[in-house]
Amino acid sequence: MIELNELKRAVEQALAYLKTVPDLEEAEVFASSNGHLLTRINYTSHIPCNGLEEPKSTSNYGVGIRATFRAADSKVATGPSAVLRTGFGSEPSSLDLEGVRSALEKARKGAVHDPEFVSLPRPTGEKRSLFSYHDPKLMEVADEDLVKAGWQVINGSLDTFYTSERLLSLADSREGLRRLGLILGGDVTIIQERIAIGSTAMPAVQTDESTLMMSSLTSMVEAKDAKGSGWSTATSLREFGDQGGRSAAANAIGAIEGQRVRDGAYTVIFGPQPVTDLLNNLVLPSLNLGNFYASSTAFLGKLGKQVASPRLSIYDDGAARGLMGSKGITCEGLPTGRTELIKNGVLVGLLSNWYESQRILKDPRAREKLGVAPQGYATALVPRNGFRFTLGGGRHFSTTPGIAATNVVLEGADSSTREQLLRRVKDGLYIGRIWYTYPVNGLLAGDFTCTVTADSYIIKEGRLAAPLAPNAIRINDNISNILNNIVGITTERTGTLVWAADEVVYAPEIAVENVHATEIGSFLATEAM
Repeated sequence: MIELNELKRAVEQALAYLKTVPDLEEAEVFASSNGHLLTRINYTSHIPCNGLEEPKSTSNYGVGIRATFRAADSKVATGPSAVLRTGFGSEPSSLDLEGVRSALEKARKGAVHDPEFVSLPRPTGEKRSLFSYHDPKLMEVADEDLVKAGWQVINGSLDTFYTSERLLSLADSREGLRRLGLILGGDVTIIQERIAIGSTAMPAVQTDESTLMMSSLTSMVEAKDAKGSGWSTATSLREFGDQGGRSAAANAIGAIEGQRVRDGAYTVIFGPQPVTDLLNNLVLPSLNLGNFYASSTAFLGKLGKQVASPRLSIYDDGAARGLMGSKGITCEGLPTGRTELIKNGVLVGLLSNWYESQRILKDPRAREKLGVAPQGYATALVPRNGFRFTLGGGRHFSTTPGIAATNVVLEGADSSTREQLLRRVKDGLYIGRIWYTYPVNGLLAGDFTCTVTADSYIIKEGRLAAPLAPNAIRINDNISNILNNIVGITTERTGTLVWAADEVVYAPEIAVENVHATEIGSFLATEAM
């Protein structure tokens, strides 16, 4: 990892050089260094294994430059009325002036005139509130600490498996337990991020340093076709424990002898993972200002209007100390902070970066797309979410800022426990894990489909009566139906991740009426006829 002071010094030197470039209108320099540490878990009780595979790590660093150039043959004055071309270039594994010149040349070659471009980011009037929030031990983590974290997860799972009365009743010995095919797979991941950013508009170079740690696990009792999942999030080594492995094993044990259900409309309790998956694939993209500009959001024209049950509130807070997705500044050098998104069911704010917040103000169709004039909703469009995230984690010098959530928090208007939700549902389904969640007919329509894959149960008479067989039903519904038919939300929330997501969702369990499910087996049988 490159030290923070070195990144800062590189940005300062780059800005000093860029001031000497004659046709440059404005420029922004972003330098980053990322570390990605992973230890793969692959425990199998009935096949020889190492349990913990070889830990791996990757790292990257470099510089990226966004720049606007005055056209060489332009006869117009410099400044706002000039004919400008905007470009971006980057150089990997280099922070010196040679790398800066190379990145600038790439930006120049790729520069185009963008009539919707207003400027590079300017101060918003908000002040940075989060400093010194990362765990220094995670930034300098030793190999043995990563290995220890992996074995924590494995040992938690094994302890759960080998002390389970349910499994012991299915086997006559410890060797019999092994023959059931007890499996734990997944990984423990640590991400280390350092950035520095400055521009001709904001020449005081800012820096940020963040860390996060997570586990994502799937467990099986193979002989019984039972599968369960578990995960955990942490901001420090001290917080990380074995809970991910324990919950994965417990969920696999609970899924033994899963039953099937027929097609129908059910009252469903969505657990934290399905809530997070629905947000990641449907709700958060629909709260992205860029998708409003493109008229490709399920909430088109509904800013300031009711879009969900009055029971539901959602906000994003990138400056919340102690939450895993927090950052001190965005990758545009602007402060992070809290953005109210849905308040008591009303759409009150959107996720934005600088570019989108500026071009919506110029859009002649902005009122049609938002439902209100953007000038009157300035607080709903503050650019607190301009990040250069890449799949797998890290804030990367080689890309321009997109829009990404940070810590997404869901709240209910009334406090409920899981037991209270179960009694309220009485008869229905508890859905604990879904996958392959994606929009059908485009995001605008709001239609979606997903497969219920694990950690799910049939609810009878207000209790979890029997496990639901994995991969036995699909949910085919509309996100507006889900959001508007909420009948209860738990007070307790769990920090939850789904595959390739940039954000962490602090998700409760949510009860929803009239959720449409289709039996997968009957569908396949019909197709085969």
